[in-house]
Amino acid sequence: MAQITASEVNKLRKMTGAGMMDCKKALVEAEGDFDKAQQIIREKGMAVANKRSDREASEGVVLAKSSDKKGAIISLNCETDFVAKNADFVALAEKILDLALENLPADLEALNNMDIDGMKVAEKIVEQTGVIGEKLDLKYFDKVEADQVAAYIHSDKKLATLVGLNKSGVEEQIGKDIAMQVAAMDPVALNKDQVSQEDIDKELEIGRNQALAEGKPADLVDKIAQGKLGKFFKENTLLSQSFIKDNKMTVDQYLKQADKDLTITEFKRFSIKQ
Repeated sequence: MAQITASEVNKLRKMTGAGMMDCKKALVEAEGDFDKAQQIIREKGMAVANKRSDREASEGVVLAKSSDKKGAIISLNCETDFVAKNADFVALAEKILDLALENLPADLEALNNMDIDGMKVAEKIVEQTGVIGEKLDLKYFDKVEADQVAAYIHSDKKLATLVGLNKSGVEEQIGKDIAMQVAAMDPVALNKDQVSQEDIDKELEIGRNQALAEGKPADLVDKIAQGKLGKFFKENTLLSQSFIKDNKMTVDQYLKQADKDLTITEFKRFSIKQ
């Protein structure tokens, strides 16, 4: 049997995040070969992942970060809130987020195939499934590229947002305010032109049904439905929403106070509790 030192165990622990005893067992089995030991730990993760594949990973963290003219947002999910608050789990999510921000992959699949710690992100998640003992799932990734990007993470790390602005050098608080607005008010689109036809048709149908239920004259039903649609646009499109810090103005008016040409190019919002 290979003689395994405490420093070797600690080295493998730093490489994998696995517990001391798991690292020692892996090194003994691998006869001191670190590559083989890592593979053993990874295989343990695969076994745990297969065993827990039918479990629901409905907890976790949503993180967002911006730098220069880009921003990234991810959701790393787990089974329990206890693990979601674990420092190693959060550190893994932050590491994946940094990788995403630096490289801005095309989509979630591309992010899963990126290299991290000598393996693919997807493989790293499987490895950490064995370490943590719960199903882990990189559920969501998106990005924003703009002249200036602001990010917001809610205090419980269950909700995060990104906002792109059409100008650089904007006061940081302005971007943060809009990112918080998106978090709080959950707009469906940037403006009414970006609301899907499906949503418009649904709101018109709701408006018509409400008008008929209230006994309104048939010839006024469509006009009433259009009025309700206008209210929907005002309450649910970001630029038209009342600004949460001062409801006497809209978000668009708040931006125009800072710069008459300032506007939002796009936004992203994701929550664990959808």
